[in-house]
Amino acid sequence: MTNEHVMSGEGIRESMGRAGATVKDGVVSSLKGINEIEAEIVTLVRSTVSNTLRATGDVTTESIIITKDVVKGAILASEEVGTGLIMSTKSVAKGVIMGVSDVGGDVVAIAGQTVRGAVKGAAEVGADVALVARRAVDGVIEASKEVGANAGDVATSAVHGAIEAAGTIGNTAVRAVRDMLVGVVEGVKDVASAALPKPRTTEPATPAAAKPAPVEVATKTRGKRGE
Repeated sequence: MTNEHVMSGEGIRESMGRAGATVKDGVVSSLKGINEIEAEIVTLVRSTVSNTLRATGDVTTESIIITKDVVKGAILASEEVGTGLIMSTKSVAKGVIMGVSDVGGDVVAIAGQTVRGAVKGAAEVGADVALVARRAVDGVIEASKEVGANAGDVATSAVHGAIEAAGTIGNTAVRAVRDMLVGVVEGVKDVASAALPKPRTTEPATPAAAKPAPVEVATKTRGKRGE
């Protein structure tokens, strides 16, 4: 009886070990598949952006228009499939920056534009705005490092773009994006607070200034009448 019990216990442990190994292998192959898909998206977006800009010959003007179109295309694709915007955002953003860099465009300016478009698009399709912002910012920073651009300037531009876009959606979106991006660059909180409305500073000043005048007049008149 004891031996049978021990054997069954060992059998369970072996079975659990096999299950763990199966899941591990499955996850590894899935992640490899995701990485391949992301690399394909980067390549597709990069070549599309660079080829289009070369054809138009006007990098400065056309970069912003093409960036909007590419981001919109990614959003429409995610709507069609029903999911994938959050996953694809980083790859799309990275591809845009690399494509613009290939033709000598202004990577810093386009970083902000790309993230701005991604955040607005996320709001339109009901995706997680803060998470999309984070993925887009990660994508442009990663691309800037690969193409030799100033990662700090690109990150600052990207964060500004994210918070600006969030400001058009609402205060809740600004706070969510700010909290998600804190730590990416210094001054995120300052940028976010600048995007929020500021009635708080003017409200307390009005009653404070209004109170002293009537109080002073009342005390002085009473003092004179009493004498």
